[in-house]
Amino acid sequence: MSYKLNWLVSNTSPGSLVLQQWLSENGISYSLAQKYWESGWLKKLGAGVYYRPGPGDQPKPDWTEALKALIQQLHLPVHLAGLSSLNHQGLSHYLQINSETVWVGTKEKQALPKWFREFGQDWQYCGNHKLSEQVEKDFITRSVNGRELRLSSPELAAYEVVDAIGKHISFEHAAELFQGLVSLSPRKVQSILSRSRSVKTNRVFLYLSHYYDHPWVKRLDESVIALGAGKRQVVSLGRYDERYQITVPVSFSRNSGHHDD
Repeated sequence: MSYKLNWLVSNTSPGSLVLQQWLSENGISYSLAQKYWESGWLKKLGAGVYYRPGPGDQPKPDWTEALKALIQQLHLPVHLAGLSSLNHQGLSHYLQINSETVWVGTKEKQALPKWFREFGQDWQYCGNHKLSEQVEKDFITRSVNGRELRLSSPELAAYEVVDAIGKHISFEHAAELFQGLVSLSPRKVQSILSRSRSVKTNRVFLYLSHYYDHPWVKRLDESVIALGAGKRQVVSLGRYDERYQITVPVSFSRNSGHHDD
């Protein structure tokens, strides 16, 4: 028992979220975990969900611990996505210190644990099912609030933001984010758009790239990107863009110049 307790202390830190499934995989049974709970080595958040208490009144684990547990203990293919990924890479002016809505990238129809969905955090789910496949270069690892997490690369995060227009984010907000994305990798953008099955998302992504005249857009080969045929409505009461056959806010019309808030 002392050996296993030493393992627990060595492999977690005060404030760490600890899942029973992970404990069982490492030789700590449910009954032994209960003893650790009764002895104060673990505190219980819910069925099969614990955390290591810290000194004094240290706060309970936050959303970074919940996401880290999915990635590192359950090995689920999830990641910090879209707006949240851009925020925590310093690529957005919209970082919310309190009550942050956290964008989580998941696979299509992936079932996340009940404890995660009911964690008390405002999660915003992004399904990347519009990409024919995901590759390792779509992701990066970064420290977020002192926790190592898997994040969308800036290129994938930009794609996730554009794909969320009209659902989780306004065209104007997405465009303002896009304005600062001057250093995207044209190779990674090309790869993502070439794998994308969403005609509307591809068109809006390219429209915003040209609107802000980012240098990397000149190196994209649009002939291998699915742009489809026919018109697509992105916003209502907008102005029609001939090149990409989409409706955009009047203030973002090519004829009106760059939008400057």
